[in-house]
Amino acid sequence: MHASSRWLGKATLIAALSLGSFAVYAQEVVVSAAASLTNAFQAVGQAFEKTRPGAKVTFNFAASGPLLAQIQQGAPVDVFASADQETMDRAAKANLLAAGSRADFARNTLVLIVPASATAVPQKLADLGGAGYKRISTGTPSSVPVGRYTMASVQEAGLTAALESKWIYGESVRQVLNYVARAEVDAGFVYRTDALIEKDKTRIALTVPTTTPVSYPIAQVASSKNAALGKEFIAFVRSDAGQQILDGFGFSKP
Repeated sequence: MHASSRWLGKATLIAALSLGSFAVYAQEVVVSAAASLTNAFQAVGQAFEKTRPGAKVTFNFAASGPLLAQIQQGAPVDVFASADQETMDRAAKANLLAAGSRADFARNTLVLIVPASATAVPQKLADLGGAGYKRISTGTPSSVPVGRYTMASVQEAGLTAALESKWIYGESVRQVLNYVARAEVDAGFVYRTDALIEKDKTRIALTVPTTTPVSYPIAQVASSKNAALGKEFIAFVRSDAGQQILDGFGFSKP
């Protein structure tokens, strides 16, 4: 074989491999989603993949604030799902969302939980001001939506000053859940769906009213490399099949 023929053969092989890699990449959708969606979205992703042979859903779970920061810094994300409207509003104002792609897909409830081993259970939020509750956890309000919901409810109840020295902040709602499950704090504010995951290690003391609904929006990221598949994933989340899966994990319809 002449050298030129060998070079042509190698070039063809490299091109084929590159096209193959692109084909695999083109079937992948990267979804950045709020930590509270971890279990539910993993199930949604598996169901979506079954309806779309060859497709792969790759998830990145964390608090909504850090996820937004990653997108702002150029992270290769196709779909963003946050645990509050405020974070998605910030994404919209920064022109990070594809026009017309934003939609609400689920709701949740804020609850106060205590370790399963707790000998006393608060009957009302004001009980947290007592000496029996020295360490209370919620998410960091500046970056974790559950923290903002919590602080608004605490303020509404007139307990801001009484609880100020007791807060132990978590980097996500799941970290707060872990603090309570391990009895490292006396109580914690999480979503109802999170509490259901650790039913053996925690118990719900109260359902906490929130000044704004715990509402989850989802949107396609404007810089998405796979817009078509991203749209399909969003559509599946909002479909009857997707909603049924979310319902099974304790989420309610938007």
